[in-house]
Amino acid sequence: METIKEQWLIFVSTPIYLCFIGIEILISHWRKQQKYALKDTFINVYLMVLNSILDLSFRSLHVALFFYCYQFAIVQWNNKLFYWVILFVVEDFLYYWLHRFDHEIRLFWAVHVTHHSSKFFNFTVGFRSSVFQPLYRFIYFLPMPFLGFQPFDILFAYAATQIWGIFVHTELIQKMGWLEYVFVTPSHHRVHHASNAKYLDKNMGMFLIIWDKIFGTFQAELPSSTYQNIQYGLTNNVTNQHPLHIVFHEWKQILADIHQPNLTFAQKFKYIFGKPGYSHDNSRKTSKQLQELEVENEF
Repeated sequence: METIKEQWLIFVSTPIYLCFIGIEILISHWRKQQKYALKDTFINVYLMVLNSILDLSFRSLHVALFFYCYQFAIVQWNNKLFYWVILFVVEDFLYYWLHRFDHEIRLFWAVHVTHHSSKFFNFTVGFRSSVFQPLYRFIYFLPMPFLGFQPFDILFAYAATQIWGIFVHTELIQKMGWLEYVFVTPSHHRVHHASNAKYLDKNMGMFLIIWDKIFGTFQAELPSSTYQNIQYGLTNNVTNQHPLHIVFHEWKQILADIHQPNLTFAQKFKYIFGKPGYSHDNSRKTSKQLQELEVENEF
């Protein structure tokens, strides 16, 4: 079930998406820059469709659960403006932790990795969804109805910040002045999608960048004169572009890892719930280990 507000958002944002994508394609073609590839764009749309099917399939269940929790709300909001401002701030704060855990716990990284699997960075990459995220995403937002926020307003706030999140997937827009201090910008999100060691697991926010600055996950985009040019994608990119492999490749690797001989229970646990990149024999590196190694190599 979709609210009128969400339908309005879709109605307004869809033609804007198409215009921005068209402009980006024309500019990149004019500049002779390869910002798009047909197969990559197809995969972006394919993953968005799979995610949308799951999202819509479970939407009624999530809404019903939110309404049940709303019965026990402990806060009453009298000021509408204050209500909407706090709603967006709380929603964005909770999304930050959803996104951060998707990066820091391998079980959830296996879901989220699809979004980072493109070696391109353009507006359509914003549609390259984490397919199975709708199965657990709602859990992070369960505190909101208890705080007195209407269930459909929660969905609207999430949809609105998602629209912002799609528009920051571009290389056309450079730094945006004072906005860089408060909001997630294309510059911040380019860092997030980079596979360069210094940039790994940085800038997790969707709408506000302040959470990254508060919780220590912020990294500014550095000029090429002081650091490497950004490389998009994964530290080990997916070479098999089969549609099913794109979705399940990390799950396959997890199964292969835990079935290695002579592993302890703790090691198997870390292969599932530990940091992505963990290996008991140090054959792979976590993002933190890669960053430490990069620092060592600088000296």
